[in-house]
Amino acid sequence: MNHLLFERSTGNIGPNVFARLQTTRLLNSFRPAPEFRFDGGERGTAIRDDEDGSITPDPTSAIWAHQAGVNALALERFDGRILVSGGLDASIKLWDLEQCGNPSKAHTYTPVAQVRRSEQTHKFGITHLSFYPFDSAAFLSTSYDQTLKVWATDRASLSASFNLGYKVYTHAVSPIASHLLVACGTQHPATRLVDLRSGSNVQTLPSNAGAILATSWSPRHEHVLATGSVNGMVKLWDIRRAGGVIGMLDQEDSLGLYHNGLLDPSGKVRIRASAKAHSAPVNGLTWTDDGAYIVSAGHDRRIRVWDAATGRNTLASFGPSIKNSQLASVTVFTTPVGLTHPGKELLFWPNETEILVLDLHDGNVVSKLRGTGPSVAGVQSAKGAQRTIRNRITSIAWRGSGGGGSSSGVVMGGSNMAGAVFSAHLDGQIRTWVPRLEGDDEEDEDEALDAASEDKAKKRKALDDIYRGLVGKKITFT
Repeated sequence: MNHLLFERSTGNIGPNVFARLQTTRLLNSFRPAPEFRFDGGERGTAIRDDEDGSITPDPTSAIWAHQAGVNALALERFDGRILVSGGLDASIKLWDLEQCGNPSKAHTYTPVAQVRRSEQTHKFGITHLSFYPFDSAAFLSTSYDQTLKVWATDRASLSASFNLGYKVYTHAVSPIASHLLVACGTQHPATRLVDLRSGSNVQTLPSNAGAILATSWSPRHEHVLATGSVNGMVKLWDIRRAGGVIGMLDQEDSLGLYHNGLLDPSGKVRIRASAKAHSAPVNGLTWTDDGAYIVSAGHDRRIRVWDAATGRNTLASFGPSIKNSQLASVTVFTTPVGLTHPGKELLFWPNETEILVLDLHDGNVVSKLRGTGPSVAGVQSAKGAQRTIRNRITSIAWRGSGGGGSSSGVVMGGSNMAGAVFSAHLDGQIRTWVPRLEGDDEEDEDEALDAASEDKAKKRKALDDIYRGLVGKKITFT
């Protein structure tokens, strides 16, 4: 760090390069932060899975964000302050991340507001959460109860509700558009578009591809939408057109529209009816902040990166370690443009029991964030009811601030952290991951001196052992 500061002060590197070098170092150094916990106020006794396979009560742990399990997370991108979580018990809780005044000390967050299950709110588990793209004063939620709801953030009060008639897996709002259309993926093969301005279901994007598990709007073109379905198809739609579909991603296409003969001289695109992005259901979709690439994930345990301009499969290989088996929408995100050097963006993937930080373009594993809790977890509530469940990550959220337009937050962290990633788990916990920060100069120098002295001592001991071995033996020459 001191070397970088010297290079910056002498003008050898510019401010943008200096910032990217520093944020890249932070992105590569995320670690678990168990000192930050989320207490939703529910009481009971945790149940752990012992090494011998027996399941016993764990009286040392009695804090949960949602005792029934956390199924969704969303974090506003303007100040990076308000985190909203949704549970399998249909409850929603809001957390103020600036409750912690000193990030170097342990802190237990408590919700500033919560919405309990009722006939007027959600009746079944929350499937997806997101903030209003232009203001953190409102957020949206979808649930297995077939509804999309809009909430006022400051009061956690219901503003609008839409019954879609089918189980809702996911929803998406464009970060740049003025049309305020919410794209909802449901059990029905048609994608539903809900207009928040008029308060009605204004449009349906027909398809025969089965249930829609993933939706994502382009951050560059306000009328372009990507959807992923259970039959492995990823379709691109222009919602202004009568036909709707303007392209389909094909896992066998590594050339793109300009080279595979699918683009007519007139500019019209011909679509392969059999084109599939994955050989199994697609439940993860996202765009990079600049709209240059689309990332898709499926039950075939593959993550694919696509050139958004041509539909070309970039053939980025993420290896055999990818896990993906849940029949639900998976939250996946890339680092905001500007935090890393061009072409060095990172992808955060919830790999069921760990978070993988991957190089977006070559697929290499940069780091693995482990420490996500027991593999089998459970709880015995205060009323005596007991349940156990196979623990896994259900959602992840990036903490960034300064977001606007297509940006998801170009400043790492909020006002009280240098950056953070939050993960939701079926054991009822919200876990925190933060980058390692360098200590002061004296601390770093002391650690370097201790390491050098220890290395010298090891070498001296090895030479002494060799010398004693030679001197202590009687050598006979014949």
